[in-house]
Amino acid sequence: MNSREHSGPLVGLKVVDLATVVAGPGVAKYFADYGADVIKIERPSGDSTRAMGWTQPGETDSLWWKLVNRGKRSLVLDLKNNDDLSILKELIDSADLLIENMRPGKIEQLGLDPEQLISRNPKLVVLRVSGFGQTGPYAQKPGFATIAEALSGLSSLLGEPDGGPLLPPIALTDEVTALVGSFSAMIAIYHAKLTGQGQIVDIDLVDSVLQIMGPLPAAWDSLGYLQPRLGSSIPYSIPRGTYKCSDGVWVALSASAESVAKRLIETVGGGGDPRFTSFQSRFENREALEELTSNWIGSRTSKEVIETIEAADAAIAPVYNMQQVIEDPHFIARESFTKVDGILMQNLVARLSKTPGKIISAGPKLGEHNEEIKRELHDKN
Repeated sequence: MNSREHSGPLVGLKVVDLATVVAGPGVAKYFADYGADVIKIERPSGDSTRAMGWTQPGETDSLWWKLVNRGKRSLVLDLKNNDDLSILKELIDSADLLIENMRPGKIEQLGLDPEQLISRNPKLVVLRVSGFGQTGPYAQKPGFATIAEALSGLSSLLGEPDGGPLLPPIALTDEVTALVGSFSAMIAIYHAKLTGQGQIVDIDLVDSVLQIMGPLPAAWDSLGYLQPRLGSSIPYSIPRGTYKCSDGVWVALSASAESVAKRLIETVGGGGDPRFTSFQSRFENREALEELTSNWIGSRTSKEVIETIEAADAAIAPVYNMQQVIEDPHFIARESFTKVDGILMQNLVARLSKTPGKIISAGPKLGEHNEEIKRELHDKN
């Protein structure tokens, strides 16, 4: 075992991260955060994420790389070389989890058929991350988050009513898929610990996004309802959206619960109006209620708006940029961010009272742990 200070509930688990970019490596990141020994396999030229997005002055590895591959060890292998392929197989033989995100069929072409790997290591879980899954008519298509956001119906919902569909300006689908993959892999690992039987876990970008679409599939199937673009609104929470105050500050508010909606409507001057007394009436008179709310907020400063609506025990917050998020006293108190090797990054995703985990390093240098890992394999033999 390497000498770095692992801690957390997953100490003792070994993960081989053969994936690239964000979704698959994001799964491995969560495992590393909570103590697993994660070995990141890279081609000799390095993972493409090393050059993706912003890079600090004087550095060659991007901020994306340092975040999504934190806590891992880097091993460079050329999988077209038989000796390097044998090293990878030897690592997998003692691993609990293998993560890959090649196009379906590609890993088999490399001589790494998941069924055969499990026959060599019966407890092995193989997490396969792809754009559309291992089966189906689209399985062989290139799969990216943008395509998943379009095909899942998400993009059709984003934007203003009179505008075109939009895409999320962050790696939303990749991050959601990383969480789905972490959950799915842990289920399979738990089963393997109970039974000694590993298995293949098939997750994809599109299905991961579909999980956050709520009852919209049922609404179409049962009611023939297709949700239009509503800007910041949603059908079942009215009023809900972002609103500009008289001092130019934007705020966001929501009235998802009926009791909250009544207090909020009373506050903005709509109390007793029969158009706003029930969900159905608010739904039918959405534009009137949104106009009332927008006018009330737009004629007051953000301080007055926030204080008044909070006094009514309704949900409201200023719309922050990232600087404001980082400087907010709540997030400081919660330690929502932490510096690792000089890089500010999001802290652990969950707070565990007994086994909290630890971020031990930012993403490693290319091949940083080559000799260390190979020495461990030699000592084991």
